[in-house]
Amino acid sequence: MKSRARAAASLSTFVLLSLSSSLSQDALQTFHQMQNAIGGADKIAAIRDFEESIRAQAWRPDGAPMGEVLKRTRWMKPNFLRLDQVGRGDTYVLFFNGASGWEIPPGGSVTALEGGELEFAKHYLAGFDLNVWLADRDPKYAISSPGPGRVVISNKDDGNRAQLFILDPNTFLPVKWSDISLADPGRPVTTEARMEDWQIHEGVKFPHRIVKFQGAQKLAEITIEAIKLNTGLKADQLSLKPTDGRPVMAQP
Repeated sequence: MKSRARAAASLSTFVLLSLSSSLSQDALQTFHQMQNAIGGADKIAAIRDFEESIRAQAWRPDGAPMGEVLKRTRWMKPNFLRLDQVGRGDTYVLFFNGASGWEIPPGGSVTALEGGELEFAKHYLAGFDLNVWLADRDPKYAISSPGPGRVVISNKDDGNRAQLFILDPNTFLPVKWSDISLADPGRPVTTEARMEDWQIHEGVKFPHRIVKFQGAQKLAEITIEAIKLNTGLKADQLSLKPTDGRPVMAQP
């Protein structure tokens, strides 16, 4: 879910140092256990494009309900991203090509991505599952482990960005993902996602239920309604601006 606070989820340098150990064979071994459980590097790398539709119940950090949120995510190699979301007070469209892009904020018109919104798009792409699951093939990521069954994947291009995965000891699939949200840099708050109901799509497993928390407060209960892989998405499809300014929630 996108924060309209114009900041992305990230980790402070202090937390990075406290969680991460130096690169080691143990860290890579744990990462590969997770990677293989998800489907293996080759099958993950074979995904050229991705589309996901979700339905969620959302809450604000103060516990106030936000109602139902619908979101459509489309991604295409190497770095194309399109987000269309409908929700009370949080309806927007965003396109990013890895360097620049545009968005239509709630109740607004098309504007170029800049400042916090550009950083949000960069962080979103860097933390995108299909990129993180291939972290051992991309030199911008560092892999470390603070303990058994735990993997930290950090982005070398951003010292304040990392993700901690906690793995199921039997299946090696991630059961929890956490980071720190610096929406208010003076008051970093831990964000956690619990991942359940893993299902196979073209040999790769994806969670179909995700519950997000910020501290003790539940932020979202997410149900993945559909996942499509390798359907032949094109960059011009993703960059197409809606004529009515509203999110495009389904294939025309």
